[in-house]
Amino acid sequence: MADTSPIADEASSYDDFNTFEFSDKTIRQGFIRKVYSILTIQLLVTISIMCCFIFIEPVKQWAFENNWVWLVAFGVTIICLIVLACCADVRRKFPMNIIFLGIFTLCEGILLGTVSCRYKTDAVLMAAGITTVVAVGLTIFSFQTKWDFTMCSGALFVLTIVLLVFGIICLIVRNRYASIAYASLGALIFAMYLVMDTQMMIGGKHKYALSPEEYIFAALNLYLDIVNMFMFILSIIGLSGGN
Repeated sequence: MADTSPIADEASSYDDFNTFEFSDKTIRQGFIRKVYSILTIQLLVTISIMCCFIFIEPVKQWAFENNWVWLVAFGVTIICLIVLACCADVRRKFPMNIIFLGIFTLCEGILLGTVSCRYKTDAVLMAAGITTVVAVGLTIFSFQTKWDFTMCSGALFVLTIVLLVFGIICLIVRNRYASIAYASLGALIFAMYLVMDTQMMIGGKHKYALSPEEYIFAALNLYLDIVNMFMFILSIIGLSGGN
């Protein structure tokens, strides 16, 4: 005779809940692994392209003599970014999402390469080292902290607008100390973005989280956070006399 007591029903519900929770946790862990695998490949490709511009003299000279390369790479980057950010069907559909992300990463590598070759090699390596340490430290912090940074998206958006206005002022004023302050603010903002985007990827008890289907979008966000942080840190080093 089947046990239909309330205790049996409660035990059954408890088991179902645990199974669902375990399944959700497994899916989230797979999502995180996929995101970091894509991000690692993006960073390796970007670093490889940058090394070509920094250490191979003919490539560096070619970049100096052909400014159109930077403009074309920038234009393609913006187009790919808009498509991946605004078209959910494209970024969720294989292989279109990988194709657009690959093109974006290649163009971003060219952009970073053309910019980095205008700095001293020591300055670029120092900026890369600092960015690596900061990114790893913030990632560990994001996984461990109880503070929920996913609720700070509005404040970060306002700070980004302030950064944009500050950048326009720096272009007009042309003051070295103002430029250092601008680069420092930019590095701080994108460091905060890195924490927020990491927590949105983790999900769990945070207020906002990305869907496991959005692995391309998550990798894109983390990649942009790290790249922008690197560029601002490189600017600080260059303006401080490391160029």
